[in-house]
Amino acid sequence: MADAAQAARHVLIAADKFKGSLTAVQVAERVTAGLRRAAPGVEIAAVPVADGGDGTVAAALAAGFQRREVRVSGPLGEPVTAAYALREGTAVVEMAEASGLQLLPEGVFAPLTSTTYGSGELIAAALDAGARSIVFGVGGSATTDGGAGMLAALGARFLDAAGAPVGPGGGALAGLASADLSGLDPRLADVEIVLASDVDNPLTGPKGAPAVYGPQKGASPQDVAELDAALAHFAKVLGDSVGPRVLEYAESPGAGAAGGIGFGALVGLGASFRPGIEVMLDVLGFAPALEQATLVITGEGSLDEQTLHGKAPAGVAAAARAAGVEVIAVCGRLALSPAALGRAGIRRAYALTDVEPDVARCIAEAGPILEAVAERIGTDFLT
Repeated sequence: MADAAQAARHVLIAADKFKGSLTAVQVAERVTAGLRRAAPGVEIAAVPVADGGDGTVAAALAAGFQRREVRVSGPLGEPVTAAYALREGTAVVEMAEASGLQLLPEGVFAPLTSTTYGSGELIAAALDAGARSIVFGVGGSATTDGGAGMLAALGARFLDAAGAPVGPGGGALAGLASADLSGLDPRLADVEIVLASDVDNPLTGPKGAPAVYGPQKGASPQDVAELDAALAHFAKVLGDSVGPRVLEYAESPGAGAAGGIGFGALVGLGASFRPGIEVMLDVLGFAPALEQATLVITGEGSLDEQTLHGKAPAGVAAAARAAGVEVIAVCGRLALSPAALGRAGIRRAYALTDVEPDVARCIAEAGPILEAVAERIGTDFLT
């Protein structure tokens, strides 16, 4: 390790959160502390990252964005305080702040009635603040309404056969008779909106939002079937109003993100879809930081097959590999083989369970255990 130790004297920490244990900022702090115990003189920089899901605003704030708060409607219609990030005309809006699963009372799910209305209010707040471009991070939602609530908050009208607004949630879309997007906030036409997501599911079908993600939101098999049919009907009615491209959008990658809010963003907001980690690396200034690095440490709570499909560590590793910089990963749980890690551009992964086999303790005491893991990395690569 001597040659590597001599070369790797400027470390860039670009890790996502350990969900349920540590934020991305806390991961960076703990890794820094552990590395310094092993190699006190090493230069360390940190760019906490996110892939568009929950934690995206926190990553932007760590990169120097300003925090803005606004009262919006939560997924059940109750008022909640949601934050977004703003810097020089660019807003980072995280739908989970307004419509996320974490906003539901413990043990309570509302797969048929939860709404994205508050996410629309959050976008409106960013427009009010003068945003000229919006990174719309979607993930961690409590909702499966195809973005109908979001669009309604921004001026769209969705009516039933009696001419009354349909109720909240995806289930109510089964009764949709007409859709009118002409009242959407005119400022949307002048703003660049990027849909940032780590999933590429279509709106409906076996790989669609209800089938794949509905059960995580409390949907029974009957609920899934009902939601899938309702979203297909929603797309048909929108197609009758807006045009045949709507059905193409329904099949587009990302349309099924966050309970179909991706579909609503593509159709109604004119958003463009990009993998969330690619967008966030641009927004967070990863490339300039990478230029100085001789070793990158990335990671997230669980390194598994999902990691390889657009999650933050895979995106960080791909960018670092393209720049010829070695990558190490930290995680709570490791479920990838060395060969799979190598294909992703990760030389080696260190798991908390390597230090503490008890998973419950790893979750409860993630901070100090991660410091111990980072100290091992420092010993192996920096001394």
